[in-house]
Amino acid sequence: MSAGTPRRRVAVLISGRGSNMTSLLAATKDPAFPAEISLVLSNRPEAPGLATAREHGVNTVAIDHKQHMSREDFERAMQEVLEAHRVELICLAGFMRILTPWFVERWTGRMINIHPALLPLYKGLHTHERALADGVKLHGASVHFVVPGMDEGPIIAQAAVSVLDGDTPDTLGQRVLAQEHVIYPLALGLLASGRIAIEGARVRVSGEAAQTTALVAPQLA
Repeated sequence: MSAGTPRRRVAVLISGRGSNMTSLLAATKDPAFPAEISLVLSNRPEAPGLATAREHGVNTVAIDHKQHMSREDFERAMQEVLEAHRVELICLAGFMRILTPWFVERWTGRMINIHPALLPLYKGLHTHERALADGVKLHGASVHFVVPGMDEGPIIAQAAVSVLDGDTPDTLGQRVLAQEHVIYPLALGLLASGRIAIEGARVRVSGEAAQTTALVAPQLA
């Protein structure tokens, strides 16, 4: 980021402890990172991640979805808060609400999500259990743009891990989560710096280096 270039203002939306939020907060502590977390918003006032955000000096707001008559009423309340904080980009980090087209369309190209699978495989919940049941050798995580269809937006970044013979959903999930913490800040940095172009279903990244290596599983001793 060049000197004098304003950092993009980001809101992180959470429903729980905000593990990926913490990785984003760590990345944005670097003054050279092209984005700053200006708000952490949760639909659950008791979400532990709100306290974590406050410890980092970040503004927090809780909007209890149970206090609103409809999804759109809840989202209109969110929109007012986001506008009041001059938010430019949104990162969903364990935000356990299905967003309506009304909200998604207002943030087209400016809202991203992290998903614990190699999309388009295993959309939805219980991704690690499903991967193990199917016997895949590679599993992973994806960062994608949010569109009205669940887990269907253009993919910005992915990371793959090997599935080991003794894996459980928990052990596999721990390795995937470690990679989520790598690729989410990467994706946000690319978006905030203007290095991303969406072409149909594909995301093109300016300055991307050609890769000739591959991750192969199983690896033999």
